[in-house]
Amino acid sequence: MNEKNSAGRLFTVFAAVFVACLLLSNLVAGKLWAVTPSISLPAAVILFPVTYILGDVLTEVYGFRAARKVIWLGFGCSFFAVAVYMAVIALPSPDFWTGQEAYRTVLGTTPRVALASFAGYLFGEFSNSIILSKLKVATGGKRLWMRTILSTVVGEGFDSLIFIGIAFFGTMPAGQLFSMILFQYLFKVGYEIVFTPVTYAVVNAVKRAEGVDVYDKGVSYNVFTDGGSEI
Repeated sequence: MNEKNSAGRLFTVFAAVFVACLLLSNLVAGKLWAVTPSISLPAAVILFPVTYILGDVLTEVYGFRAARKVIWLGFGCSFFAVAVYMAVIALPSPDFWTGQEAYRTVLGTTPRVALASFAGYLFGEFSNSIILSKLKVATGGKRLWMRTILSTVVGEGFDSLIFIGIAFFGTMPAGQLFSMILFQYLFKVGYEIVFTPVTYAVVNAVKRAEGVDVYDKGVSYNVFTDGGSEI
């Protein structure tokens, strides 16, 4: 297959779905899901792991430099969305409108939670992409299942630890904080494992359709730029 780091016709589709899943995950994160009477998770856990699966596909097929662009695109769109939410909430509402507090509850966020979300996302997604890229070169493109799971173990670990640690440290007992981190982490990693056959099928189909299979030999893992040509 062609290893040139160039975007094919499906790249834009995956980038758009990645950003959509990220924005929707942020939007529904305020809803709590009672998994059991004693375990609650943000509703975003049913969708946010999809961004890691899509990140795996982007890195595996198009390479780290392509995935890096989409990760930053997702960050920029999320930042813009939060800014718009905050601006709209701050607009004065007429006396007859009774939805202000409900609107604020769903779309509002605090600077601390926003910082936690952005930091967890960047550390998690970039570590996932970098590890998958390096393992692909090291294994000669074999054992995709092992590479996607290991990269997710690290990436989701960073995301869960950083987000919950920054957002909720000092607001609840340490034991409860640890349980929240652990359950979210296990759920997300399990999600990746369950969907591994789907990842395999999508990766193989996209490689055939695009004629692209990038190996990041000698690529710079600077998350901002490598000074080289881009897709």
